[in-house]
Amino acid sequence: MSGTDDRVAVAASDVWPEDVEDDETAVVVNWFAREGRRVEEGETICEIQIEKVSIDVPAPVTGELVAIERGEDAELTREDVLAYVAPG
Repeated sequence: MSGTDDRVAVAASDVWPEDVEDDETAVVVNWFAREGRRVEEGETICEIQIEKVSIDVPAPVTGELVAIERGEDAELTREDVLAYVAPG
């Protein structure tokens, strides 16, 4: 298979508050990083909003942001992947 197997998902579930219902939706408010840009582990790469609460989404690893799966203003659920980072 291709090198995409090495990608690390930026999952909504990693930052989803425990007190928010599973059937709630969130909205991507802003992307601070763009595809192709190097990101550092823990760096805020985007912001989502759930029930009027803004949540910073950090990069899970240091590497290149290779794919944004949900753009600004997109709705998402706890199960969705926001983006992928290729470690390195």
